[in-house]
Amino acid sequence: MKEYKTISKIAGPLVFVSNVKNVMYNELVLISLPNGEKRYGQVLEASKDAAVIQVFGPVAGINLTDTKVRFLGETMKLGVSVEMLGRIFDGLGRPKDNGPEIVPEQRLDINGYPLNPYSRDFPRDFIQTGISTIDGLNTLIRGQKLPIFSGSGLPHNQLAVQIARQATVVSKEKEQFAVVFAAIGITHEEAAFFIKDFRQTGAIKRAVLFLNLANDPSVERLITPRLALTVAEYLAYEKDMHVLVILTDMTNYCEALREIAAAREEVPGRRGYPGYMYTDLSTIYERAGRVKGRKGTVTQLSILTLPGDDITHPIPDLTGYITEGQIVLGRDLHRRGIYPPVNVLPCLSRLMGSNIGPGKTREDHKSVADQLYAAYATGRDLRSLAAVVGAEALTEVDKLYLEFADAFEEKFVRQGEKENRTLDQTLDLGWELLSMLPEGELNRVKKEHLEKYGRKYFEQRKKQLAQQSEVEKRIDQKIREEQ
Repeated sequence: MKEYKTISKIAGPLVFVSNVKNVMYNELVLISLPNGEKRYGQVLEASKDAAVIQVFGPVAGINLTDTKVRFLGETMKLGVSVEMLGRIFDGLGRPKDNGPEIVPEQRLDINGYPLNPYSRDFPRDFIQTGISTIDGLNTLIRGQKLPIFSGSGLPHNQLAVQIARQATVVSKEKEQFAVVFAAIGITHEEAAFFIKDFRQTGAIKRAVLFLNLANDPSVERLITPRLALTVAEYLAYEKDMHVLVILTDMTNYCEALREIAAAREEVPGRRGYPGYMYTDLSTIYERAGRVKGRKGTVTQLSILTLPGDDITHPIPDLTGYITEGQIVLGRDLHRRGIYPPVNVLPCLSRLMGSNIGPGKTREDHKSVADQLYAAYATGRDLRSLAAVVGAEALTEVDKLYLEFADAFEEKFVRQGEKENRTLDQTLDLGWELLSMLPEGELNRVKKEHLEKYGRKYFEQRKKQLAQQSEVEKRIDQKIREEQ
């Protein structure tokens, strides 16, 4: 292999090398500094006689005359093994937990391999996260890619570790489940929180953690999610596991992409982000899925913090085009102390409808979810109306909807960080809340489902109202007697 000492320019994390031959895109590069230190990089752009290299690490110490560059003739590969479960790695896949180096069973290209669309299987079978607003109303399906749209200061990190801790596949067969967690551009405090929670709860035993810190080079942020997905694909397609990949925070990934594009002096696109950001994001999101003939699956939950809480920002906008729905966290709910602050009305899981119901989750799942959505939306509209005309102007049924909306947020949306609800508990809680409304208002549930699953809650509600009425009568009678 030839060594080149023809560095012509250094710009940010990029090194420009001239007079090179037979260089490939994404090729791995070894950079030897004058003091003997070695660093790695990757070819970001290659032309007939020049190459642009992004350096994995700081560029301090690299100069134009004495630094040697060697192109290694292969793309970046990651050594993978089942022994990675229970381990913590940095953003470049190096052990971060003071454990031994991994003895790889295979070495895989971190960019993945093209998947024939014909080989893709339709996502099916739900993953239980233990969180009612997801399991009941926006069900996560094996092989799905579902982003969580959050905002600065919202508890998306707590939600991420809770999902990682509680997520499981519900099946009569014994199926292995694993979590691959990749944190991108996080602070030391956040990294300590993730490590502590995974270790204290024991979730680390079935998880692989990749942690890219905020003070690490921005180039590493482009590598970290690809390392995580490479491990996930190995566990899923070679070891027949069902793997949930959690990526947080993809906004930091896109910011790194914009920074590198600016260093390359590319013509910026919308809000300064590169025009190819949509294509780049698709190379990450589209690695989720099922493959025909393979038992394992790769499911993605990617978390984005919306800049300025703007859901029309390019990052969530492009993500929404690629993924199959979204979970949206609401700042108003968070201000009121509700956790997790999931604003269910703009949420959506596009694969939910075909993967719930008889033989899949529970026969009443879809009707309960539809009725809860409709009733809560009505309650929210009436809440706005009451603020204008006053609650006294509303009908008795309208007041019940207002009461329902408050109870829905307090009982269904709100749950503890350690609270793990089964799907049956979630749907039963839904029936309990729906019993607050007159039966005539429940136009989205089947009568047989109401009789089988909801009747007992309506009977309990009638008894409570009768007891309450009796107490009120006694109080009125006592007041009259005293007068």
